[in-house]
Amino acid sequence: MSFATRLPHVLIATWLAYAPAFFALPAGAQDAPAPQNAPVAQNAPAAENAPAAEAAPKEDPGLKDVLNELLSGGEEPLPPAAPQGRRLPFGRAEIQLSFAPLVKETAPAVVNVYASQQARLRSPFEGDPFFERFFGRQAPPRAQSALGSGVLVDPSGIVVTNYHVIRDADAVKVATADGREFESKVLLKDESLDLGVLKIESDEPFPVIPIGDSDALEVGDLVLAMGNPFGVGQTTTSGIVSALARTHIGVSDFGFFIQTDAAINPGNSGGPLINMTGQLVGINTAIYSRSGGSIGIGFAIPSNIVRAVTEAAKQGRDFFERPFIGATFEPVTAQIADALGMARPSGALVAALDPEGPAARAGLRPGDVILAMNEVAIEHVDALGYRLATKPVGGKASLKVLSQNEEKTVEISLERAPEGASAKEVMIRGRSPFSGAKVAELSPRLAQRLRLRTDTKGVTILDVDRNSPAASFGFQPRDIVREVNGEVIDTPDKLAAVAAQQTRWWRFTVERDGQLLRQMLRY
Repeated sequence: MSFATRLPHVLIATWLAYAPAFFALPAGAQDAPAPQNAPVAQNAPAAENAPAAEAAPKEDPGLKDVLNELLSGGEEPLPPAAPQGRRLPFGRAEIQLSFAPLVKETAPAVVNVYASQQARLRSPFEGDPFFERFFGRQAPPRAQSALGSGVLVDPSGIVVTNYHVIRDADAVKVATADGREFESKVLLKDESLDLGVLKIESDEPFPVIPIGDSDALEVGDLVLAMGNPFGVGQTTTSGIVSALARTHIGVSDFGFFIQTDAAINPGNSGGPLINMTGQLVGINTAIYSRSGGSIGIGFAIPSNIVRAVTEAAKQGRDFFERPFIGATFEPVTAQIADALGMARPSGALVAALDPEGPAARAGLRPGDVILAMNEVAIEHVDALGYRLATKPVGGKASLKVLSQNEEKTVEISLERAPEGASAKEVMIRGRSPFSGAKVAELSPRLAQRLRLRTDTKGVTILDVDRNSPAASFGFQPRDIVREVNGEVIDTPDKLAAVAAQQTRWWRFTVERDGQLLRQMLRY
């Protein structure tokens, strides 16, 4: 017999068991107030010849208590609230609480982002002299679009979304929750962080979600994810913070994600992750999935880095500039930790130093390990990069360092990356495979902008014209040209001179993502 079938019998049996006791009470005994003048003896000594006092009769349980005990299975009540105001819901009233007031407060600041571009495709007749005369080398352009979400963080119309939503877009439109559509201007985009900042204009201030402190999050905190999954319309899902400081998830170079089990699906990218006080604590970015849908493993960019990027956009910068300390770092492996006498592998190992950089001036040396920054532990090298990125250029930071088996604290300046000796950009012309490529000599600041190691040297490609020979041969921004036709390339002018040679045979070496690519072709 099921519980639902047995419930009426339980109620009848309970009533029959306690009804005689209830009706046996004298009239007026129920809920009768105690006499006001009755003497109360507290700690009074008992008379020697007085009979032993009888124990006070135990109060009969009421019908409500009996039913509660039956329905709960005799379980003890929940423990009192945990410290810091966090506890499990207690009682039916709290279980029936709703996120609706929080959603009503924050939903107007969640927007849809529509990005479009004209994609130029290579013609299937390219390379055939006869058909190229009739059809050309390029196929007709084809319109492509991308759908994502965003969040308003400033009443003036500042919108934060993901870089991959607006990548290579020719036009970006923003639709607000009240149905209005706006053409937007891209203020800043950073591929390494997967963040983009847009600006829309209106005569009235926009609703916003304030940016909160993502460092205050703890595993288990309740969060809401909002956005426009699959283009079905604005959607809200709930979950908890599953983990913090997730690294190496394969989305971008950034390695300090918030993990949540709140459902995030395609179209949610760029939408807000909010806490229970209505503050933005993250930007939904990616999911781990084998099917393309949510399986409860989603990732969001912490709001503290979002705040830093937004401030850079407000200041008119076209890219997010991180503080420069003149050092490169590597992870501390178990073998390195054992060699250095560390109890466990943690921190960031100093691999190389700029002799004139802030780190060298502060006394750091190769082989030192950064254990903490501003009294916050550094568990891995990505955590140090995140902590540095959230600090403004021009400030200072306190580093706890393990150097030669001794711990010390040093203060280091957070400076702008040096511009270098030459910031000249050169557009390669003429008939060569490099025609249509814009190149420049690498400096620490340019390397930082291109997400390269700040100590990288050489001539790099900044941009490639879509319809140029350089695009046809597959050259990409961030490629470093090392050698052309036997000539070592160390300046943009030298590459331009070599590219102007009258030859049909080309042999060159290009470095891409740390790998050397060698090519020989006739053009």
